[in-house]
Amino acid sequence: MLDLSVTQALAKAITPSFGVPDQELSALRTGVRRYAQEWLKEREKGQHAWSMAPYDKDTVQAVKEVAIWAKAERIRTVVWVGIGGSGLGPKVIQEVFETPETVEFIVLDSIDPAFVETILKIVDWRSTLLVVASKSGSTLEPMSLFFTCYEKMKTARGNNAARYTIAITDPFGGPLRSFCLEEDIRILAIPAEIGGRFSIFTPVGLLPLALLDANLENFVRGAKEMDTLCQNTSIDENPAALLATVQYLLDLKRGYSIRVVMPYSQRLASIARWDQQLIAESLGKTETKNPIPTSAIGTQDQHSLLQQWMAGPRAQWLLFIREEEKPRVYLPEHLPEPFMHLQGKTFGQLLDACAVGTATALTSAKRPHATITLPRLDERHLGQLFFLLLAEVVFLGKLYRLDTYGQPAVEIGKKITKDLLLKGRSE
Repeated sequence: MLDLSVTQALAKAITPSFGVPDQELSALRTGVRRYAQEWLKEREKGQHAWSMAPYDKDTVQAVKEVAIWAKAERIRTVVWVGIGGSGLGPKVIQEVFETPETVEFIVLDSIDPAFVETILKIVDWRSTLLVVASKSGSTLEPMSLFFTCYEKMKTARGNNAARYTIAITDPFGGPLRSFCLEEDIRILAIPAEIGGRFSIFTPVGLLPLALLDANLENFVRGAKEMDTLCQNTSIDENPAALLATVQYLLDLKRGYSIRVVMPYSQRLASIARWDQQLIAESLGKTETKNPIPTSAIGTQDQHSLLQQWMAGPRAQWLLFIREEEKPRVYLPEHLPEPFMHLQGKTFGQLLDACAVGTATALTSAKRPHATITLPRLDERHLGQLFFLLLAEVVFLGKLYRLDTYGQPAVEIGKKITKDLLLKGRSE
């Protein structure tokens, strides 16, 4: 089971002036107990539908069948078109599970013309599966990319283009669904009541896992295990409630409004951006009270941001994510004398030393931080991590008294963009 440690965010580690005192945590215990009870009652009424997605055996079977078919068709490349949660979630899974033995998995989540041109040129569409994921089926970026890629697929596959195309979208409506019905393109459903950034346990997350030969049962098993913990009414036994409470108190009581998620794992670089979107769109709804999410990656950002974190304004706290078990890649046994401390070491040892060094330095400067540790980066523990961060948002919504669902401000920008394009060329 993954482990959450908030010790270095508490007053006993970094003094009451900068950390969370026990009495402030205790003051919220009754409220959090009530919030946990509310969450369970709301789920019984059909709310928080994402939290029940790991229990949907039919969806697991459906994506498995697609993966079996893709292997039989000798698919060598998957071009995945998505933006926001429909792109960031699959990007996490691609970074963790893609290997030289799996299909090549390309996440197309940018309309930068240079990037798009490169992808269109390098992909062999004769051995490619095209997947578009869009809940609304109308978002500018994925739909423009999808139609461009679909034209390439038609050129390569002719009348069979639809056979090698899959859409993941709303099961009841939307322009993408209508187009797919006309073209006879296979559709997998994102349940109507689950928003894009909460969709990792729907086909948005499960299909990439299946196509990359990962174990779906272990992924949803991990989510269920974390779900069991997150139903506890005690802060000390509920990691999502504990993390949310520490976040809330550091922000409201200590002025640490900026939340930095920093994995010390290159394979988890995108989960920091995934969580950034999850927090920003779910909670960025008032001008005065909500966390400001940012992302970083170790060790690179030790050399770009640590100076600021150590000696700059006390505006941010850090959430590290680490994996214990790592591949063993060794440095040479014999190195020049100035580098003898490195000889024979594994890169895992170096990475761990950097992570511990950064954390210890922050503690010495009385800068709060917490750590999530995964015993190993596999399907089960990744499922636990995703569910933990999603459940945390539920508790944060209750603590901040915000509706975690919907993103009305985003829709304003979408409308303005559409109006500009309807008026004519913008270049």
